[in-house]
Amino acid sequence: MQLSNGKLRHMNALSNKEGIIAAAAMDQRGSLQNSIAAAKGVDPKAVTPEMMAEFKGAVVKVLTPHASAILLDPEYSLGVLDKRAPNTGLLLAYEATGYDNTQPGRLPDLLPHVSVKRIVDWGADAVKILIYYSPFDDPNVNDIKHAFIERIGAECESYEIPFFLEFVGYDPKGGDEKGFEFAKSKPQVVIGSMREYSKPQYKVDVLKVEVPVNANFVEGSSVYKGQKAYTREEALKYFRQAAEVATRPFIYLSAGVSNAQFVESLNMATEAGTDYSGVLCGRATWKEGIPIYATKGVKALEEWLSTEGVKNINAVNAATKSAKPWWVKAGVAVHA
Repeated sequence: MQLSNGKLRHMNALSNKEGIIAAAAMDQRGSLQNSIAAAKGVDPKAVTPEMMAEFKGAVVKVLTPHASAILLDPEYSLGVLDKRAPNTGLLLAYEATGYDNTQPGRLPDLLPHVSVKRIVDWGADAVKILIYYSPFDDPNVNDIKHAFIERIGAECESYEIPFFLEFVGYDPKGGDEKGFEFAKSKPQVVIGSMREYSKPQYKVDVLKVEVPVNANFVEGSSVYKGQKAYTREEALKYFRQAAEVATRPFIYLSAGVSNAQFVESLNMATEAGTDYSGVLCGRATWKEGIPIYATKGVKALEEWLSTEGVKNINAVNAATKSAKPWWVKAGVAVHA
């Protein structure tokens, strides 16, 4: 990889002094709105933009002292950027929440009033895009997604801002991504996606990836549910295979799982010896605070975050002790 001086500067702003990306994620929109509504027992439309910003502001205020960076969205979060701790890097999402469900393929879209230039002007250190991706989907669907990412990569390169690409696997046939059958195919979905988006034409700087197994189905894991999709040794092999195909720095996302499951997944990454460069962890840190906010308000949320939320993020940080500096995988000899 070759990184411009601008990208190098931003990458250092997003990571700690050891070159590890220990980032928190708070860019959830539709899923957060639905969760708050469910906890309140109201229609999602009753969850106002002000409530969304209030929840996000509490997370930013309390958790960023424990994170190297925070991922936010331009729709609800621009008013809370000043709540983040000093020297905490900023990533902003560029994609619209959800996906186009009027046709197959979970096609992505961009926020219509956002551009990479505007993300730079808002003071961000990176652009984040989430796409739903399966190497086993229709080739025409995937070709649309490949072109989509090529365009964004070029836009980010033009403005010398790092491009973080998050891909979430799914079953094109409509299966349950949290279920046993998908767990068996998940390693090849993750490995194929990491191989594809490591290619130079996408100009991705950091791959934000799922762990290649579902720890609930790893025999002997601390969160094992009793149904085996893989032995622990097989799971570790998949961690290693995924890491080997990545030619870009990669970090793990929590994908909405519990804190215990995410920490166990990171422990397996450590045991496998993968050269991942950190995490971008959202719901595993703060999602249990949603019903507290919904029933008791923002002060109660801040109190919960100050104890349980901080405990959660510190547990994740402790589990990343084996992570490798991003500049090693990037092949950058001297970091700016």
